[in-house]
Amino acid sequence: MTNGSLVIISERDARELVGFDDAIDAVEKMFGAMARGEARNYPVVREPVGCQDAVFGVKAGADTAAPILGLKAGGYWPHNLGRGLGNHQSSTLLFDPQTGRACALVSANYLTGVRTGAASAIATKYLSRPDSRVLGMIGAGVQSQFQLRATLAVRPIRKVYAWDPSADNLAAFGRTVEQLGLEFAAAERQQVAASADVLITVTPSQQPLVEKSWVRPGTHISAMGADTKGKQELDPLLVAACAIFVDEGAQAISIGECQHAFNAGLIDASSFRGAIGDVVAGRCPGRRSASEITLFDGTGVAMQDLVVAELAVRLARQRGGCSVVDY
Repeated sequence: MTNGSLVIISERDARELVGFDDAIDAVEKMFGAMARGEARNYPVVREPVGCQDAVFGVKAGADTAAPILGLKAGGYWPHNLGRGLGNHQSSTLLFDPQTGRACALVSANYLTGVRTGAASAIATKYLSRPDSRVLGMIGAGVQSQFQLRATLAVRPIRKVYAWDPSADNLAAFGRTVEQLGLEFAAAERQQVAASADVLITVTPSQQPLVEKSWVRPGTHISAMGADTKGKQELDPLLVAACAIFVDEGAQAISIGECQHAFNAGLIDASSFRGAIGDVVAGRCPGRRSASEITLFDGTGVAMQDLVVAELAVRLARQRGGCSVVDY
């Protein structure tokens, strides 16, 4: 690609180019790069917009070994569904690390879902029991579809329990589960948590939805919903009782699920067994016993967005036909 040209990946292109296996592989390698100090996430900017009850944020980072440099900008517009749009809207801009010139603009709505599912799946791969067969899902909105498909890439799930306050969400999610040849059961939160080998929480909740007493020994939990101050899905006593793994420690205690247990004095930064990247890189152990309850606090880091965007651009170049604008 010549200097002064910009590759553009549309939402449709991104869906056609990037599948779960490739995304999981890319994000897993990125977590390892973070552990080795090759990839770094810059401080997150996240602020209320002041209209439409929207929240806007910018996540940026770089991997000097890849090399990748860029940012994802976007956020949450809670009234978009009434306009026929998704509530989450974002785009990723990649730069040439050698010159600073913008080199790719990538629509990131689908890719955000994929990279979030990929992160959870990597945690499930390394932290859940290998014989895990039952998936519990707290939250059955759009992101649950990504979580389900990504989990199936790493564990032989046979049955799915799910809870959501929306009957329509539950019905749509149940249809997807059954189309994939799995058994589905809509249930109350306690039954979902108590039945799961792997429990994924993916909601915008600001109060605990899962109590400590509901979770069986040996369960793995991926808490994927909390990415802002105030969000919460788990009982802080449950968090404190788990072997805790994070994508990034500073984010976990400031905007992640761990913020509430941290603020209550139940845990501190030394309570984390390690980052998931440390487990991927072989620098710290994952699950230590079949009875341990493991927790992955997935706050979402910039490098997840950048590696899946770079993957989309790379595949588009290989296959040809991508849009290029000279500037």
